[in-house]
Amino acid sequence: MISTRILAIETSCDETAAAVVENGRTILSNIIASQTDLHAQFGGIFPEAASRQHIESIYPVVSAALSKAHMGIDDMDCIAVTYGPGLVGSLLTGVNMAKGLAFGKDKPFLGINHIEGHIYSLWLESGEQGRGEADEIEFPILTLVVSGGHTELYLMVDHGQYQHLGGTLDDAAGEAFDKVGRLLGLPYPGGPHIDEAAKMGNPTAFKFPRAVMRDGFNFSFSGVKTAVMRQTKKYHSKETMPVNDLAASFQAAVVDALVTKTARAAEAYGVTAVHIAGGVSANSALRREMSEKLNIPVRYPPLALCTDNAAMIGAAAHRHFINGRRDNFDLDVIPSLQLNTKNNG
Repeated sequence: MISTRILAIETSCDETAAAVVENGRTILSNIIASQTDLHAQFGGIFPEAASRQHIESIYPVVSAALSKAHMGIDDMDCIAVTYGPGLVGSLLTGVNMAKGLAFGKDKPFLGINHIEGHIYSLWLESGEQGRGEADEIEFPILTLVVSGGHTELYLMVDHGQYQHLGGTLDDAAGEAFDKVGRLLGLPYPGGPHIDEAAKMGNPTAFKFPRAVMRDGFNFSFSGVKTAVMRQTKKYHSKETMPVNDLAASFQAAVVDALVTKTARAAEAYGVTAVHIAGGVSANSALRREMSEKLNIPVRYPPLALCTDNAAMIGAAAHRHFINGRRDNFDLDVIPSLQLNTKNNG
């Protein structure tokens, strides 16, 4: 296999990230400048503020990634960057930075789909128990990409070959976690705080609706979010609200839907393994329920690679680079970029 060293940049939303990845597997550096504190005051992502922060952070983050890897641009075989989907202003910062570096040093340039990056986070080397070595798994693989902006099921029949089986019809699971977190008075982002609160709550205290449990592989989370909102209005204040029970019951409904649909698709397509990627893949209940209810291997990234990062972009870029793909400098950002698939949904 062709040896590669790739400088990857990720600025699709609210994380300014750069990484150096070797051979699509080994992380030589992975630097992330988080904007969580900036956006917490708004209770969600403020796109204009995110763009400004990316501009301020991009140069020091890229410099730190190269420095930690003890390398320079001349040592790179390729410069890769997320060009969609995401926030247009945020994407532009990363793409313009990558183009400038590639053009100035006469290096190949690649634009990478953010969702594909999450998928390839499972190919990065890690000693985390339960993940295993994804290169040893035979195709087809079923991948659930579940994050703040995406809840999608893909049948991966080979490297770079995907079939879209279904996705969310409204809110993504991560969006629902954030919105319910605000309803419960929990800090932003809602996902990790709901996960922690749920550990102290009763998941059967409230019977919230399961999302689109009929045939097919699509999801819907607006109904359970609305059900939680109606329940919270019955309390006079946050102090009287049974936050832990509400969190546990909401989380149980979301996890039930995700596991049920994933298990259904895994059986229908006879896959060898299930991979979970994206920010919500860090959820402890989702990991536990998926592993317990499926009789095939279930893999997920280490916690540090669940949320947006540049190492995953480098891992995906490696596959494209060794297959001979090179992009022109007229490549533009595509905020609503879709993964190149056949839609079976």
